[in-house]
Amino acid sequence: MQPPGDLAQWTSDPFQPVERDGRLFGRGVSDDKAGIAVHLAALRALGDGLPLNVKMFVEGEEEIGSLHLADFLTRYATDLAADVIVIADSANWRVGEPALTTTLRGLVDCEVEVRTLREGVHSGLFGGAFPDALMALSRVLASLHDDAGRPAVAGLVSNQANGPDLSEAELREQAGAEPDTGLIGEGSLTSRTWSQPAISVLAIDAPPVAGAINQLVPVARAKVSVRLAPGDEPARAMAALVAHLEAQRPWGAAVSVTPGSSAEPASLDAAGPAYDAFRAGFAEAWGRPAVDIGVGGSIPFVGAFQAAAPGAAILLTGAGDPTSRYHGPDESQDLGDLRRACLAEAIALRLLGAG
Repeated sequence: MQPPGDLAQWTSDPFQPVERDGRLFGRGVSDDKAGIAVHLAALRALGDGLPLNVKMFVEGEEEIGSLHLADFLTRYATDLAADVIVIADSANWRVGEPALTTTLRGLVDCEVEVRTLREGVHSGLFGGAFPDALMALSRVLASLHDDAGRPAVAGLVSNQANGPDLSEAELREQAGAEPDTGLIGEGSLTSRTWSQPAISVLAIDAPPVAGAINQLVPVARAKVSVRLAPGDEPARAMAALVAHLEAQRPWGAAVSVTPGSSAEPASLDAAGPAYDAFRAGFAEAWGRPAVDIGVGGSIPFVGAFQAAAPGAAILLTGAGDPTSRYHGPDESQDLGDLRRACLAEAIALRLLGAG
């Protein structure tokens, strides 16, 4: 679970769940307590009539990269062996429209440091002759995209997504975009958010405005994150990102890069008896068929389960929706979709057991 962030941005206490207009608000109510609730509710609904063997596994490190999961899966491979693995850490297409997630983007990130001076010096005495580190860092970061906002790091994999699309107006509403903020990239909107790479500057270390003094800043740092398209390789992508950043040396500034974390992208085979059972469960619970979607985020443990159980069918489901505001203020869960997700999984488990 993510920390709450700025409490002033929350309408209510993030750790006291509150229901408003059919949604439950609080940190983690959708990502990912809702997924745990779905599993528990389905098992409770079937009770003593559970027609198959179920092993429930709750992993608490997903938000920090599941650092110990691979070793755990190796150590307890026999105990955790399964034909079907259901991971309830994704979301639906919209409120009232169920989905199965079939692709995830991967991730690499790094920290880049730019240094122009040994120490801060008077901006009046030396400004105009030497650049400050923030000037140089800005140029390094600007090199990550072309004028259309497309990633400019050479060699990143990019694909076009197949599946449902959505309007610009809907995406802007989901993201809370300012009216004059333009779109970046090219292709369908789902391709831009599911199957193409995306580069973001997550943070910058620099003097705060409130503490600014008239000096040339000698050193500045930033954290850069790249979401990788399905089919890309994190090690290769990390090397490409580092090489790109180290090649940027505005005004001869010293640029150093420290590689950070990485996560594999994922593609799931959405066919077979397990998918048939869950599609039937979704259709009965929601009264409409599920759609196959991609998700632009990364879930590192999906790759870990794929590696540990290559013969198992892996299903990625969830109860949230694009308005759930995961990781942000006023995170929420639609309670109607939560109930439908619980029912759908119970039906699916019953069908799997009968098959």
